[in-house]
Amino acid sequence: MARIVVVGTGIAGLVTAYRAMTRGGHEVMLVTKAELAESNTRYAQGGIAAAMFPDDSVAAHVADTLRAGAGLCDPVAVEVLCSEGPRRIRELIALGVEFDRIDGELARGHEAAHSRRRVLHAGGDATGLAIELALLRAVAGLAIEVHEHTFLRDLVLDAGQRVIGIDAIAPDGRPLRLLGDAVVLATGGAGQLYRHTTNPGVTTGDGIAAAARAGAVLADLEFYQFHPTSLAVPGDPLVSEAVRGEGAVLLDESGRRFMLEVHPDAELAPRDIVARAIAATMAAQGGRPALLDARMLGRTRLEERFPGITAVCREHGIDWASEPVPVTPAAHYWMGGIHTDIDGRSSIPGLYAVGEAAHTGVHGANRLASNSLLESLVFAWRAAEALDADGSPVPRAEPQRPAGELPSSLRLSRSQLQELMWRQVGLERDAAGLEAAASRLDEWSRGDTARDQEPRTVRELENRNLLDLARLMTAAALVREESRGAHHRSDFPETSAAFAADTLEVVR
Repeated sequence: MARIVVVGTGIAGLVTAYRAMTRGGHEVMLVTKAELAESNTRYAQGGIAAAMFPDDSVAAHVADTLRAGAGLCDPVAVEVLCSEGPRRIRELIALGVEFDRIDGELARGHEAAHSRRRVLHAGGDATGLAIELALLRAVAGLAIEVHEHTFLRDLVLDAGQRVIGIDAIAPDGRPLRLLGDAVVLATGGAGQLYRHTTNPGVTTGDGIAAAARAGAVLADLEFYQFHPTSLAVPGDPLVSEAVRGEGAVLLDESGRRFMLEVHPDAELAPRDIVARAIAATMAAQGGRPALLDARMLGRTRLEERFPGITAVCREHGIDWASEPVPVTPAAHYWMGGIHTDIDGRSSIPGLYAVGEAAHTGVHGANRLASNSLLESLVFAWRAAEALDADGSPVPRAEPQRPAGELPSSLRLSRSQLQELMWRQVGLERDAAGLEAAASRLDEWSRGDTARDQEPRTVRELENRNLLDLARLMTAAALVREESRGAHHRSDFPETSAAFAADTLEVVR
């Protein structure tokens, strides 16, 4: 039996904790910087994709995933995802996840770049929440040591450069060190890098930044997926791709359906194509939002299939059964992260990563819709199995501080950082904008270092993480002189063989 520190309580963290205790018999500490139920998982609307039906196949799901990934997917990881997914979903059902059904059979939706209707959903558009609540019920009966409102500050390494725990900030603001035989980072992405994001406020890349400071290998940081349709109101609430899968169309402000001219699949083209088309439409009309027209679905269908989106629209005075809704692209999912093998192991002994914080290679340059919950489910289970093999107690040397220097206290405005990233490291990039962004980010970093003060508040620590990650992402985007998937360079609009999967760069 080993002592495991799991940081993050979305689907990836909860599955890891549940599997590690119930099958591996490990002692688990579960750490989250908010309340236990707050994560990206609970906001996932569309569903979870898997080949669960007679007219579908693992091979078809693999092909769709590889096609969306634009040549950068790891085929082995994709095969694992698609072949193990159905079994893991059946286990979710056994844990009490009530996926929607029609006449007793699992209901399924259609989303962009899928060749089959294979997306399971729950509560209409509340799939993530249904999964989160079922997993919380599952772990509630286990003897898990839970630390809510506890912020991951940094990883703790011993003299042999093995990760043996975390340094955190307790709810009362005091330092807290939690030691174990392994640390699993399930801390999600970094949507707060951008002015528009569908992610909640907790997504500041804390785990990825801590891993980078400890010397872990990161990969594919330039690939940040922008969801085509968030509601163009404060908070950028997500309008699921499943709405377009059911038949809704995109219009400019004059009522023209513009996606027909952009791609043969129109509104169901890959996300990067739809998001850039919306951005171009907005630019042509002075920055005003595009419109999503779902009126053809009818009021009853909209309210039954998408009750959450219907409620959000009503909160903002919008009746989407009678009028098109304003939409804008928003940062949604990071394909890059802590580079791992297919069992969650990072480049540092004792450190594992799962979910959006991890880079398994399964998404390549552009994640296929509704593969994110599936990735978390499949690879978290595999990471817990790896802990069975790797996680027996090991002799530990005296703890030391993380590798690398800790930056100083940040005095920059987060909104300034978000605006910079949105404009120059967002949907469309070029060398001039990226170089200007890199210069500004370096200037902010040097200015803070000159003060020779370390971050003290959680807000300052989050800003430190965002600045660290912004610099790494911008550097990676400058290196990749091509357009591929979610990374689009207007000065290098074509895909280049020089940046194919076998030349995948990683950073330390």
